[in-house]
Amino acid sequence: MSKINQLVNNWPKGSAKLSKELTKNGYPPDLIKTYVKSGWLQSMGYGVYKLAGDNVDWYGGIYALQVQKESNIHPGGKTALIIKGYSHYLSNSFSRVDLFGNQIDLLPKWFKEYDWGVRTNYIQTKMFDYSNKDYFVRISYKEFELLLSSPELAAMEMLSLVPKEQSFDEAIKIMEGLTTLRPQLVQSLLEECKSVKVKRLFLFMAEKHEHNWLKELQLENINLGSGKRVIVKKGVLNKKYNITVPREDVK
Repeated sequence: MSKINQLVNNWPKGSAKLSKELTKNGYPPDLIKTYVKSGWLQSMGYGVYKLAGDNVDWYGGIYALQVQKESNIHPGGKTALIIKGYSHYLSNSFSRVDLFGNQIDLLPKWFKEYDWGVRTNYIQTKMFDYSNKDYFVRISYKEFELLLSSPELAAMEMLSLVPKEQSFDEAIKIMEGLTTLRPQLVQSLLEECKSVKVKRLFLFMAEKHEHNWLKELQLENINLGSGKRVIVKKGVLNKKYNITVPREDVK
């Protein structure tokens, strides 16, 4: 089998490949340039390629980062909840894709500049250590797999964007549907979470919806900080969690 046929046959459809990955597997830059000129491959930006004529969307770009760059960048927040079917009243199509990563996880220029057909919103955060793969679930897409936030992690990531990039009203509606969260994972995440606002909001909304898994949490082990947090301007203070919320959500 020729080198190009071997490359094409082993290339997961719908995915991007980085030049470093290609070089590592015996395809140096000069050979890749030849394949591009011959119409086998197409450039997606500096140092990244796809099979000619293949449809590579943002999933395929994230796959390249996770597998070939060992990046912690992943779909999270509301995006992950939609993918896993937890937002029943929302459309399954995306107007914005929320991606999360740690401070060291830089989103490459080619990814930011490529036209994915949807706006990508990348959030670098110290809120969690994303190297802990217990926080993620693996999904299959086209001919590859990638990691995205578990529902437990995604809910907290979503709340980190309230109110500037995520409305309070929509967030509390989504939280209503999270009836099957795993209390052990919720506990671990709440103990690690660096955001007092997120922890208070999460517990407030869970209590509001009377989720059964809330009863299994050990709240005494969760640091909720001190002082008031203004979540909703001109809102009413919920005294238990010391956050301002819409008047209609105060018990």
